[in-house]
Amino acid sequence: MSLNSVILVGRVGGDPDVKYFESGSVKCNLTLAVNRQSRNNEQPDWFNLELWGKQAEVAANYVHKGKLIGVTGSLKFEYWKDRNTGSDRSKPVIRVERLELLGSKRDSEADMGGGGYDDEF
Repeated sequence: MSLNSVILVGRVGGDPDVKYFESGSVKCNLTLAVNRQSRNNEQPDWFNLELWGKQAEVAANYVHKGKLIGVTGSLKFEYWKDRNTGSDRSKPVIRVERLELLGSKRDSEADMGGGGYDDEF
């Protein structure tokens, strides 16, 4: 048996990077800061998120820097060659399968200028 499941709750580090493809597919990349508790202070861990399809469209329309979100997905690695050095590079990416917009309704209304939208997708 194998299992690859990631659940994170944190704040978005920047506005969504959305790409629309000729095929009709939509891809969205985000960064997520998740505070890690330590004895001295909270240290954020940063995660790269990748969303596709409806999840990507929701993120493009309702997620912005500082928004509290929850995600469920799987861990994958992207590999490439560095253009300058030619060395092999990689980075972990969370492939999001489920996105939840979190926070109070008041937070959402303030973030969006009214008409809050809290739901899961």
